[in-house]
Amino acid sequence: MEVRPHRLIKRKKTKLVKVGNVAVGNNSTITVQSMTNTLTTDIKATIIQINDLEEAGADIVRVSCPDESSTNALKEIVKNVNVPIVADIHFHHKRALEAAKNGAACLRINPGNIGSSDRIIEVIKTAKDYNCSIRIGVNAGSLDKTLLEKYKEPCPEALVESAMYNVKLLEDNDFYNFKISVKSSDVFLSIKAYEQLSKSCDYPLHLGITEAGGLFTGSIKSSIGIGQLLMKGIGDTIRVSLSADPIEEIKAGYEILKSLGIRSRGVQIISCPSCARQAFPVIDTVKILENKLSHIKTPITLSIIGCVVNGPGEAAQTEIGLTGGGQDQNLLYLSGVPHEKVPSEDIIQKIVSLVEDKVKEKNN
Repeated sequence: MEVRPHRLIKRKKTKLVKVGNVAVGNNSTITVQSMTNTLTTDIKATIIQINDLEEAGADIVRVSCPDESSTNALKEIVKNVNVPIVADIHFHHKRALEAAKNGAACLRINPGNIGSSDRIIEVIKTAKDYNCSIRIGVNAGSLDKTLLEKYKEPCPEALVESAMYNVKLLEDNDFYNFKISVKSSDVFLSIKAYEQLSKSCDYPLHLGITEAGGLFTGSIKSSIGIGQLLMKGIGDTIRVSLSADPIEEIKAGYEILKSLGIRSRGVQIISCPSCARQAFPVIDTVKILENKLSHIKTPITLSIIGCVVNGPGEAAQTEIGLTGGGQDQNLLYLSGVPHEKVPSEDIIQKIVSLVEDKVKEKNN
């Protein structure tokens, strides 16, 4: 059973932007991004991490370019990876010029700290010359001083005004290959800013709750913010910002998209929280299965329910299902149809085998 977009989600159609060979906007697939945390000058480690992120499902990867040595490293990095690379630029506009020349597919610039309009115009010209897209990355933590003086504090109106000022600057210089983000660590501020921005323009939007926190808290915070916007049809590419292994950002991003029926990758496990009725150890079983099935990329739905209260009903909605049964008579289902009884000690082996068979069947 493939995941299908919920009928209540009416996605806004935005302009098309190309980040290397990846389409963003215009109803193209909502892409999942992350960012490396290696030193960009450590070329080998950065390449390894980018390739690991791609293996985990990343469509686009951003790398930090704080100095000339980092932008020079891009030349070798882009030769050894498949996903398009976004160069993260702050403070020094020359880093953006160097990154474009050295193969970056996109330049992420923060208008609040990149410098004068003249410098941004120079970045635009270079981006044009090297067929490089741009992300206008407005952040509540680094707004331009004039906007802070005007609004007294970061607010949705300040973020949107900053974004739209730079939209006009790009448009006035005949540049349209860009996307926009208006991030804050405050969920409410972020949601309001993106809603206002979506009403103000038709450029693709990069969603995220910046500096969201650690793996657990940050994933929840990001799910609330990104999820609400996606449910309203807003957003074309996402990054879950976590103080964790970047691969966890990709996993969290896909879980958000899966839960809304927007995009699916790998095994989607529907499982109960367990209770005294469970006929086998649900929590341990799910934990082991998540690990043993983590290599699967093909979308598959799997239900693991500890008893017959909801088990048969969930199994009817998934490709493979397990319902706990008394006297060690747990029942496996295939596409909602009872398949065979299986003792608790054989559950892991049987399900892994069935999932892998299903993958082969789907991919043939």
